[in-house]
Amino acid sequence: NDLDVAIAGAPLDHLLYHFRLPCGGFEHGHVILGGESFVALAEGLQNALWSVGGAPRLHRTDSLSAAFRNLDADAKADLTRRYDALCAHYGMEPTRNNTGIAHENGAIESAHGHIKAAVKDALLLRGTTDFTDLADYRRFIDEVVTARNRRHGPGIDAERKALRSLPNMRTTDYEEVLVTVTSSGGFTLRKVFYTVPSRLIGHRLRVRLYDDRLDVFIGGTRLMTLQRGRAGVNGKHGHVVDYRHVIHSLRRKPMALRGLVYRDSLFPRAPYRLMFEHLLEAVGEKEACRIMVELLAMAHERACEAELSHILEEDLAIRRIPCLSALRARFSPDPATLPEVVVEMVSLS
Repeated sequence: NDLDVAIAGAPLDHLLYHFRLPCGGFEHGHVILGGESFVALAEGLQNALWSVGGAPRLHRTDSLSAAFRNLDADAKADLTRRYDALCAHYGMEPTRNNTGIAHENGAIESAHGHIKAAVKDALLLRGTTDFTDLADYRRFIDEVVTARNRRHGPGIDAERKALRSLPNMRTTDYEEVLVTVTSSGGFTLRKVFYTVPSRLIGHRLRVRLYDDRLDVFIGGTRLMTLQRGRAGVNGKHGHVVDYRHVIHSLRRKPMALRGLVYRDSLFPRAPYRLMFEHLLEAVGEKEACRIMVELLAMAHERACEAELSHILEEDLAIRRIPCLSALRARFSPDPATLPEVVVEMVSLS
């Protein structure tokens, strides 16, 4: 975090999973968002093995103290079993160094410092630490690591010949959890509330929990992918909210917008949030909620979220209240007024 990397202006709280084959010098780096965990280890390790094209006979990690610190005995045993199964899938012997004895991992600890310095130098040459999205930053890390591997090409090629062949497919690099969608149109997982379409209320969903995302299934059918949220450092619950999921409920009770715990997460762009604050001052709570809910519904139903955002920015600049009728005319036609086409079937005789 001391590199001050940002995604679209927002600071990125992250770690770097670092894999290295000491003999040939092959390295792999993977951006981790949620701290040390089995999911982060499994994803980073498998990406590294498939990148180098083989598996070593032995895999060593540190004691993963951050992953184990808050776990009870059963959870620790479960994490150990999953790690052992991960290594067995690739035919590797799993080992850990002893807690607090850093020199046992000398082959990787020194390389940690070198790769951090390489990333820092590359950021200085780039001229900015701000990236458009997470994928852009991950590409940047891949480029830095690839440049380091290029210098060790002959050694990596020689070591690759001694690696075990990879299995036919990867093994699981996620946790699977069953959740129930509540009447509020979402579910809570690891102290984070996620919204889903209201048609799923009452259903049990199977969620695959990755380091940076959630894949949501109903039965064997994949429904959607949600960005993974994190709880606050003080234990405060987080929210991952899509206004499209809850806008139909809000239209029935617009005043509910005023008291929503996740209201700030509901607005898709900053101008929507600023316009709501302006409306509260200008027209009062009841009218402000009604107008704001209609604006969000329009953004969703008429697929004009970005364009409507620019119009709201212009209105805010001159402290003007949006005219809903003018906006409806601008973003016509209304889906409810589309003509109904009746097709008369030809008689089969």
